[in-house]
Amino acid sequence: MFDRIAPTYDTLNGVLSLGIDRRWRKRAVAELFGGAGGDVLDVCSGTMDFAPLLREAFPRDRIVASDFSGEMLERGKDKAPTVERVVADAMALPFADASFGKIVCGFGVRNLSDPRAGAREALRVLRRGGRFVVLEFFQPERAVTRAFHTMYGDVVLPAVGGLVSGDREAYAYLSKSMKAFLTRRAYADVLREAGFTKVKSFDLLFGIASIVRGDKP
Repeated sequence: MFDRIAPTYDTLNGVLSLGIDRRWRKRAVAELFGGAGGDVLDVCSGTMDFAPLLREAFPRDRIVASDFSGEMLERGKDKAPTVERVVADAMALPFADASFGKIVCGFGVRNLSDPRAGAREALRVLRRGGRFVVLEFFQPERAVTRAFHTMYGDVVLPAVGGLVSGDREAYAYLSKSMKAFLTRRAYADVLREAGFTKVKSFDLLFGIASIVRGDKP
């Protein structure tokens, strides 16, 4: 599905988010500071929107972008040519234990069939003192934000996404994935259960998106 929508993915992101997602990504990158030094992993990278921000923030570090969709990574490769690309399952990463000092995941954990397995894998490949930062559309806890998510997901996403990409089914799936996912607080508990410490979470723009972060002890 993600291979199918890759050609129009960036165009639709700009239309659907009005560019706000870039501000959110910058905030997520800022949350990585304070983690262990060394290599940086962008997991569920998609078309690599995080890659140039990570390259700018950590110019001396090795940066790896991984995603299950090779077509998504191919579409994003020109955004940060020096960033490595690896086709990988976030629940079974092809990296050795303690390979990275920092990991970021943007709008990807809700697409995992087992978010807990994804959290355990992130912990495994992090070094001691490393930090995992997740930017996501969690299930909103506020009534007004839930109403916005429902309207946006049921009407705007499939209509506009289907019109531009020609794949209404894919964007209907993205809406369903937001509705079925965990709340921000529940995902923070997932990180704690996996073994992360110093877990912190907060909302962005009234809870439309949120950030959750945790450190490896």
